[in-house]
Amino acid sequence: MHLYFETQVNQPISRVWTGFNQALFKELNPPFPPVKIIRFDGCLQGDVVHIELNFFVFRQDWISLIVEQQTQVNEIFFVDQGTKLPFFLRYWQHRHRLLRTPTDVTGEQTIIIDDITFRTPFLLTDYLLYPILWLQFAYRKPIYRRWFSRL
Repeated sequence: MHLYFETQVNQPISRVWTGFNQALFKELNPPFPPVKIIRFDGCLQGDVVHIELNFFVFRQDWISLIVEQQTQVNEIFFVDQGTKLPFFLRYWQHRHRLLRTPTDVTGEQTIIIDDITFRTPFLLTDYLLYPILWLQFAYRKPIYRRWFSRL
């Protein structure tokens, strides 16, 4: 399954890249399930992000590895891939892209793209999980705007 979100923020690409840190990661987590950050190395290739999801009656670890990161003039991106996933996921890849807005000659605007591919153990559960994940990533859009308006 595939999820794709674009959010425009009024900051230059270099400032947005600098703002992708543990504090933003913590802010982006939705209210449910509560998330405990076990490890957050950063957004560079080889970095590890380890969180614990708390479903109250049980907890699940989620560990992702940053498998790729590139910085170019008009785009910065990194890709996190799940290496240890909650039981309801079999595959997770999240490409985070920061694009300099093409029509903005001053470079003062950036488009943040969340491009996610996921699979669950069964096709039916892919479709059941899709709206839940869609809501959790839609939840990020106003947070990105608010976060990057304060920098």
